[in-house]
Amino acid sequence: MKYDWVLFDADETLFHFDSFGGMKLMFERFGVNFTRDDYDAYQLVNKPLWVDYQDGKITADELKIIRFEGWATKLGITPFELNSAFLEAMADICTLLPGAKELLDALSGNAKLGIITNGFTELQAIRLERTGLSDYFEHVVISEEVGVAKPDLGIFDHAHQLMGLPCKTKILMVGDNPHSDVLGGINFGIETCWLNTQGVQTPAGIHPHYEVNSLEQLRMTLFA
Repeated sequence: MKYDWVLFDADETLFHFDSFGGMKLMFERFGVNFTRDDYDAYQLVNKPLWVDYQDGKITADELKIIRFEGWATKLGITPFELNSAFLEAMADICTLLPGAKELLDALSGNAKLGIITNGFTELQAIRLERTGLSDYFEHVVISEEVGVAKPDLGIFDHAHQLMGLPCKTKILMVGDNPHSDVLGGINFGIETCWLNTQGVQTPAGIHPHYEVNSLEQLRMTLFA
C-alpha cells in the first residue's frame, strides 16, 4: 500500500445521499405529500446555498435556516426543527455505496482511515453506527464543527493536525466532488482520487491523481 492514510468524503462517496427520498419520508411524517415538483423548487434554493457554504459566504446554521424557511412557516415549526427531521429521515434511509464495506475491510490494517465531510454533525455519527462503520475511522472531521468547509485548506489542515502531521505524500483523499474533494486535496498538497460514478467530464483545471467509476475499481487500483 502506497498510503499511510486514506481520507474519504461521506455523501455519495461512502453513503448514498437520496435527498428526495429523505424529504419525501420527512414530509410524510408531517402529513404532507411531497412531490418531485416540490423537490425541484426546494433545490433551486438549496443548491446555491451549498455553494455559498463551501465558499465560506454563509454558515452551517444559516444554510439550515434559509433552505427550510418557507416550509417551516407552512408547517408552523422552526427551520431548525425541520432540518433535524430531515437529517433523521436521511439516517433512516441511509445505505452504503456498492463496494464501500469491501474497500474499508481491505484498507483496514494497511492504512489509517478518516472522513472529511461538509455534511452536518447530526447525521454523521448515527449513520456510521447504523451502517457498522464507526470502528473503521480514526477521525471524522465535520465542517460544521471546524467552522470551514472543503475546499478550504483550513479543514484539511485541521484533519492533518489530528492525524499527527503525517507526510503529505502518504495521504490520499477520496471523494465524488471534483471541486471540494479533489481540488481541495490538491491545493493542500495531498494525492486525490475522484470517484466519478456518473462518468462526467473532468472539470477544466482539475487533475486528480486517480479517477475511478466505483469503489471496487479503487480497491483494485490501490492493491494492484
